[in-house]
Amino acid sequence: MSISSEYNGFEQGPIRPPSEAYSLLIRVTRNCPWNRCAFCPVYKAASFSMRKVEHIKRDIDAVWGYVDILRQMADESGRVSHVEAGKIAESINPVDMQALSAAFNWFKGGMNSIFIQDANSLIIKPYDLVEILTHLKKRFYWVERITSYARSHTIARKKDQDLKAIRDAGLNRIHIGLESGSDHVLKMVRKGVTKEIHIKAGLKVKKAGMELSEYIMPGLGGRKYSNIHALETADALNRINPDFIRMRTLAIPNNIPLYQDYASGRFEKCTDLMTAKEILMLMERLEGITSIIKSDHILNLFEEVEGVLPDDKEHMLTVIRNFLSMNPKSQCLYQVGRRLGIFHSLGDMDSPRRMAKVEKICNELGVTQENVDETIDELMKRFI
Repeated sequence: MSISSEYNGFEQGPIRPPSEAYSLLIRVTRNCPWNRCAFCPVYKAASFSMRKVEHIKRDIDAVWGYVDILRQMADESGRVSHVEAGKIAESINPVDMQALSAAFNWFKGGMNSIFIQDANSLIIKPYDLVEILTHLKKRFYWVERITSYARSHTIARKKDQDLKAIRDAGLNRIHIGLESGSDHVLKMVRKGVTKEIHIKAGLKVKKAGMELSEYIMPGLGGRKYSNIHALETADALNRINPDFIRMRTLAIPNNIPLYQDYASGRFEKCTDLMTAKEILMLMERLEGITSIIKSDHILNLFEEVEGVLPDDKEHMLTVIRNFLSMNPKSQCLYQVGRRLGIFHSLGDMDSPRRMAKVEKICNELGVTQENVDETIDELMKRFI
């Protein structure tokens, strides 16, 4: 690992969770220290490095300064127009533009949350992270949520007192890519972690008093491991009881390592129908937990499979079962309509206008029940 020595202005990394769309992004590390996951397209051509604490604090101070200016410029409704923000931009050094842009976007979003970037920021020394968080809270004392991605492997090795200190300093939610609870699947996709390490890490996060958001990836086991992927992932989640379970259905763009296995036939991708059955199997076996299920990504076939366990479990299962009971033509139309953002629920198929739009697109593209999954594969690549 390296630490950059020169400050080159405010930085932001390439990704954040959808739930952090309105968060201020503060970059603590660059890229991913593991960077071997076969399903991930991010960071593959980039090396990992850590930023100096003083540089991160300069980023924070820069945003704080522009937020202060924006607050003074705001009208009675608390808004600042793009024209007014443009006037600020005209008078500043070009190197500060990114900090102004981050401040303006955050200001518009309500300034309630901050996300620590990049892929595994908890890899830095605990006292450095505490110093960064303390400075964040000093500058932005009103912030309700500070979150970060973290690898289970990293969390599992942290001392409980260090995680508690990090929580006390302000980090109150961790996003972990569990992806699967199956050791077979985790090894196959080079996740660099085991089921037991996932469980250990999840429990440590909860013990520290932080909210835990676990991401799972339907379809990741392919056809060979679909059942064990569902069963073992459900078991891991039951043992962790995370605050959030977020679904991210597998997509295979051409630029990920898994694509070579897929193209050669070594990895057989599940169809949407297979993946729906896999999700149903997993959901049926979630027992004794109080997690919130989120399906907040266009990659997912079922946007409406969301709710709080156990109260909403039957409703979520009913959605999946209703899709599986549909005739093949209706399933095909729903698959296309959902991935194009025309359908957000099965009930949207009752709209003649929406249905006509999907049918027209299917006719124009030549989509049939026989080739629909190939079409969906191409559509999903666009969302990665």
